[in-house]
Amino acid sequence: MTAFWQQFEPYQPPADGLVHDRYVARMPDGSGLALPLRDLGEIAVAGLISNQASFEVVERIADWLAQAAATLGVEVVAGLPTLGHIFAYLVARRLGHANWVALGTTRKLWYDEALSVPLSSVTSPTAGRRLWLDPRVVPRLQGRRVLLVDDVISTGSSAQAGLAVLRAAGTHAAAVAVGVAMAQGDRWRADWPDSVPLVAAFATPRFVRSGDGWVAVAGSAAMDCCPLL
Repeated sequence: MTAFWQQFEPYQPPADGLVHDRYVARMPDGSGLALPLRDLGEIAVAGLISNQASFEVVERIADWLAQAAATLGVEVVAGLPTLGHIFAYLVARRLGHANWVALGTTRKLWYDEALSVPLSSVTSPTAGRRLWLDPRVVPRLQGRRVLLVDDVISTGSSAQAGLAVLRAAGTHAAAVAVGVAMAQGDRWRADWPDSVPLVAAFATPRFVRSGDGWVAVAGSAAMDCCPLL
């Protein structure tokens, strides 16, 4: 059985629609990627841990994400910590940029409290965490079209924190788009701002219990492979 996140395999949806410990997600080129199912109680979601993935998988997903973002006129790529950094660097290179901007969760001595916001996510709900932007990179963002990159969007809380930091830096909301490797279900849609486009390399549904396994909720994958959402 293929290890999670290590290689692409032929895509074959389950004949009865029932999955158990894993879900094979369909990629933009028609191949499949095995992902573990995370039991969240009422629902389950497919997981992507990019710092445990093979180079082949990470780089190909970055290709698809850059292709999905190619029409957005991106001038700066900003990465969300920590796993979004893996893709932000690669996407910036693929878009022909000379550099990228890394948001962080650790405050340096010269950081400004005004360029930070509270941060939580479905996988890291620890209270007291904050998202920070180095004041020295603010001039690289102002007046430019920014692509905020993360590995996964689930509830949307991390991306919303990133958008808030960019607003604090003076980046106009209409000049920001979000790109993710995987759109995980559709819970993020509830409070998503209409003015912010979101692109993804691929999407996975949320799942509900059915007998001894899980079935995908119809329409919860939000897209087929990689169009603008």
